[in-house]
Amino acid sequence: MCGISGIIGKNWNTDILDDMLKAQQHRGPDAQDTYESEDHLAGLAHNRLSIIDLTDAGKQPMSDSTSRYWLIFNGEIYNYLELKRQLDKEFNFRTRTDSEVVLYAFIKWGPVCLDKFIGMFALAIWDNKEKTLFAARDRFGVKPFHYAFDEMGNFLFASEIKALFAGGLVPKPNEKAWASYLQDGIYDHAEFSFWHGVSKLMPGHYLIFKDGKPGINKWYDLAEKTGITEDRRPINDVIEEYFTLMQQNIVFRFRSDVPVGINISGGLDSSALLSMVDNVQGEDNMVKAFTFVTGDARYDELPWVNQMIGKTKHPLSPVLLRPEDVPALAASVQYFEDEPFGGIPNLAYARIFEEARKQGVIVLLDGQGMDEQWAGYDYYRNAASGNVTQTVQGSKDRPVRPECLDNEFRLSADKAPFPKVYPDALRNLQYRDTFFTKIPRALRFNDRISMRASTELREPFLDHRLFELAFRQTEDKKIHGEQGKWLLRQLLSKHLPGKIVEAPKRPLQTPQREWLRKELKEWAEANIEGALNGFGGSWLKKEEVWKHWNGFLNGESDNSFYVWQWINMGLMRNFALSYSIIN
Repeated sequence: MCGISGIIGKNWNTDILDDMLKAQQHRGPDAQDTYESEDHLAGLAHNRLSIIDLTDAGKQPMSDSTSRYWLIFNGEIYNYLELKRQLDKEFNFRTRTDSEVVLYAFIKWGPVCLDKFIGMFALAIWDNKEKTLFAARDRFGVKPFHYAFDEMGNFLFASEIKALFAGGLVPKPNEKAWASYLQDGIYDHAEFSFWHGVSKLMPGHYLIFKDGKPGINKWYDLAEKTGITEDRRPINDVIEEYFTLMQQNIVFRFRSDVPVGINISGGLDSSALLSMVDNVQGEDNMVKAFTFVTGDARYDELPWVNQMIGKTKHPLSPVLLRPEDVPALAASVQYFEDEPFGGIPNLAYARIFEEARKQGVIVLLDGQGMDEQWAGYDYYRNAASGNVTQTVQGSKDRPVRPECLDNEFRLSADKAPFPKVYPDALRNLQYRDTFFTKIPRALRFNDRISMRASTELREPFLDHRLFELAFRQTEDKKIHGEQGKWLLRQLLSKHLPGKIVEAPKRPLQTPQREWLRKELKEWAEANIEGALNGFGGSWLKKEEVWKHWNGFLNGESDNSFYVWQWINMGLMRNFALSYSIIN
């Protein structure tokens, strides 16, 4: 996992490229290098986190033998060995990296090569002959790719938005993004970002930049792959195919020249991950496991984790987050996120990557993706019955407070509805969560948090083949009565303790509500004050905000999402101040 950045145009100097490189050093502390084309039309920069082939041969930017094509690559192609066997008769490989496989796959197959990749990636390839940049992002958008034009007309791109700012882009808040976030709780769902003029290449898309203009094409569509027909095979046939794919994904994600560990909670997904690791690696493997705790028995999942670890005997590191850790950690995480993030659970998760890095574990696995595949959230059951009234797991209250917003500001919110690509409400909701709400947010949060600690996060269950198989299944294979993930539970019943298999979905939470009402009350109020007085201060109605804050303190809400929005605005204000953009 690395950082990529670059600039295409005629009005830039080497210092700009170097500044972009430095802004992402945390993404790749093992090596940094740049490439400038002889005509000074293109500049590429790469920060390397060495995972496969730790030698200098794997450094980037990487060229083919003719120096026509230059690659910068962020991510992992897990089936690179299989692809390399298809290519090695035609190309002379100089490294053991998956990056070189990507380069020659593109030279041989062009954009069609993307369909052959199993993995996560954001990549850019400069063609010196055609003066063209090809850039692409993986199917689910695990790895980021942002782009913008600066005031001189140069095309800038980078893994993180802060690198664009380092490259000279003038930062300005994007009212459309902020209004969508504050009014409807919608974000990370479209091309635009929280910064004016900064766009992201959407998941499953590629970009060709030529003659000063980017052209964007969609290369992957889950709905198109799964169609409107459903899989009517016997359940045992589906279970066998799914289990085989799960095993292969674990094998693929252990392809690494550095130590691999596991992030676990006590839930079904991470327990499944731990079980699959043992199934593939053998029960005597000593892969390290990490989990976070807060010291609050109402939220900590350590009893469930210990139940699994007691069976598998993996070395376990519980990582503690205390309320007094939050202010400094939140400021740090905000800097690396560039945009609003999810809350205190993200801070607890960040602690895991810090601890893993200290212990020399550079690659971590987690169980992201099962809920969206197999309808694990409680509101999916409402969708199955035709009544979607709840969209926040574990909460009955409204997640946002639009009445606290300036009326004119609210008009800036994105009005585009989520697409309905399937004939049934359940799959449309699953599709929404996969590409427009839950997964896009989680992937952004987790990419920045892992990269903050210079570690790589791999998600074995966030695999397009698993999603395609699951999305073809009938509703009754996903939901039985009040229980979601039904087929998955049948599969895992042979591998996990019964209490874990039958346990209901539990939101992965921290005492965020309790801490904000008590230990972190003053800190929260200071950030809310910053939101009211800082950029976008005119977006909020001060009296309404304080009224709802006092109501929250008095226990009038069962969720703190809207409170975190205001706190996050204060954190973002401090982040923005570092670029001197606040009046």
